[in-house]
Amino acid sequence: MCLHTIIVDPTNQQRIVIAISSAGAFRTDDGGATWKPINQGLRSAHIPDPTAEVGHCVHHIAAHPSRPGTLFMQKHWDVMRSDDAGDHWVEVSGNLPTDFGFAIDVHAHEPETLYVVPIKSDSEHFVPDGKLRVFRSRSGGNDWEPLSKGLPERDCYVNVLRDAMAVDRLDDCGIYFGTTGGQVYASTNGGDRWSPIVRDLPAVLSVEVQTLP
Repeated sequence: MCLHTIIVDPTNQQRIVIAISSAGAFRTDDGGATWKPINQGLRSAHIPDPTAEVGHCVHHIAAHPSRPGTLFMQKHWDVMRSDDAGDHWVEVSGNLPTDFGFAIDVHAHEPETLYVVPIKSDSEHFVPDGKLRVFRSRSGGNDWEPLSKGLPERDCYVNVLRDAMAVDRLDDCGIYFGTTGGQVYASTNGGDRWSPIVRDLPAVLSVEVQTLP
């Protein structure tokens, strides 16, 4: 197991949300003195009790600083949303070609705009049909559009891992992601068009971005 997500509420430093693979999401409201599972609404067919309080394979959680109570989750299967800091979750996979994936992130200035990269399945860790596409929802989920301009449209069998996507804070909001094939792609306009900025790396495990003055 790994603890891969830590989100501190910018309006309440005592509230922290974490996510752990094969365990689920958890929250503290007292700075870490006590923790509680926040997995109500999650369903995982591959565990003995599909709606168990603990045991769900959460891949990543993202939140916008202006709305710390709204959380978006990419689970082993399913894209989920919570509007009460994780107390309850609803599925927002909508029209995605597959709702298995690892990475999820939120636009820097639009808290209802989010990005995921669907992967074919839990046994085939590459993008469907050999087409590398990022999917964007401008409505907080359910309605998704493929973003593929500038990305490989065939014979591309890569994965995008949980920490391999990031956004910057520029006015147009840059989106960046790396692949297990060693490429890093960037969009300077919220995902409308992409360009490769790095090639021939080992598999990219993590991407971070910093906006310099």
